[in-house]
Amino acid sequence: MTNDSSSRIVGALHAWISRAAPGAQLPSTRQLVAEYQASPVTVQKALQALAGQGLIESRPGVGTFVRAVRTARPSDYGWQSAALRPPSSPLPSSSSTMRSVPGDAIWFHSGYPDRELLPERLVRAALARAARGDAALARPPAAGLPELQQWFAQELGGATPVGITPPTPNDVIVLPGSQSGLSSIFRALVGAGQPLLIESPSYWGALLAAAQTGVRLVPVPAGPEGPDPADVDRAFAETGARAFYVQPNYSNPAGTQWGPGRGDEILDVARRHGAFLVEDDWAHDFGITSDPMPLSARDDSGHVVYIRSLTKSVSTAIRVAAVIARGPARERILGHRAAESMYVSGLLQAAALDVVTQPGWQTHLRNLRRQLQSRRDLLATSVREHVPQAHIDNLPKGGLNLWLRLPDSTDLPRLVRDCEDAGVIIAAGTEWFPAEPAGAFIRLNYSGPNPGAYPEGARIIGEALAQNI
Repeated sequence: MTNDSSSRIVGALHAWISRAAPGAQLPSTRQLVAEYQASPVTVQKALQALAGQGLIESRPGVGTFVRAVRTARPSDYGWQSAALRPPSSPLPSSSSTMRSVPGDAIWFHSGYPDRELLPERLVRAALARAARGDAALARPPAAGLPELQQWFAQELGGATPVGITPPTPNDVIVLPGSQSGLSSIFRALVGAGQPLLIESPSYWGALLAAAQTGVRLVPVPAGPEGPDPADVDRAFAETGARAFYVQPNYSNPAGTQWGPGRGDEILDVARRHGAFLVEDDWAHDFGITSDPMPLSARDDSGHVVYIRSLTKSVSTAIRVAAVIARGPARERILGHRAAESMYVSGLLQAAALDVVTQPGWQTHLRNLRRQLQSRRDLLATSVREHVPQAHIDNLPKGGLNLWLRLPDSTDLPRLVRDCEDAGVIIAAGTEWFPAEPAGAFIRLNYSGPNPGAYPEGARIIGEALAQNI
């Protein structure tokens, strides 16, 4: 029999099904063969076509039935509006830097290094060794593995000048990534409804953590050399704030590194006001033409609470970081951490420690420095050539990002859409400002995949910007 016979049976059964009640049983295959004078194969093809349309369903050993149409009742979540009540503070939406995008796009938006910039061989070997050890099964101490605490303390201690007491392993709390550490620090040291000074622009994750904890942000403008100590002093005095969130080395997004002496000046301001400096050293491993100079290394009186992450430099799958704090502040932060996560995976801690104590780790960091410099310079050159309307006020000495100032008349949402339509993903600078943006900015990450596409990506940005303004 031909496909025409099968189609004829489908049409006839379709009419029969339209008149039948849901759940009605169709005639048997033998009956259909006799009725339509068709072969069993042709009848089966017709039934398969009807099943593919969702009109019938087969029940083995029972027969074939008209499929009942199941209408889903709309879920009613209205009761939750009353139960949840209004949020204590508006929460920012998820950052565009966390978006997953098509693989053939040119990525400038992501905040994480590409896989080729990670010590993949070291990480795989470390995870295998950790899986064979006690860390795979044992519960680690709440503050972290003692050996990893010691490593973090020794690293910061190596930068501590003579005459200042270096941190001890007991000052270290291991975290499941620095983001959760920010939330705990803001809760422990600031508190809901209380003011927190923050550089402007600043890391979007810190803005999110502040919003989640109900902290009230007070922007302090940050220039190429860092914030002006006089502005910081004034902000402390006017607001009564007792903490200032800072990124002295390779800030995200602007890539600035505080000038010589600026850290000591701001540390003196914090001491006069009896306040904390929350130092986020997120890019410690990403120096290019300079080395990071942790502010915490010049303080032994507990004014600086230091955050150091390994997630971006070791592997995004190994979310391990640490906070180094002294005195009662450390105990209060630890209390918040224990309530939130109890402890950090011992397996991940052991793997992170294995990676950073291998001889190959320092070799990797030296190679990474050269790779980042090459990528940064290629992107900066491409921007200067193809996006002449953009200004790079600061060529970063480290970090992962270029911060571009665009003409004030730029329609940023439209620019982002136009670039994405052309296959280039960029991040608008608005999400890095704790208050109104100080201008039109975009952040371009030079550690993403396919650096060979940077010139083409810059050309597309330049064309979209020219049409925009």
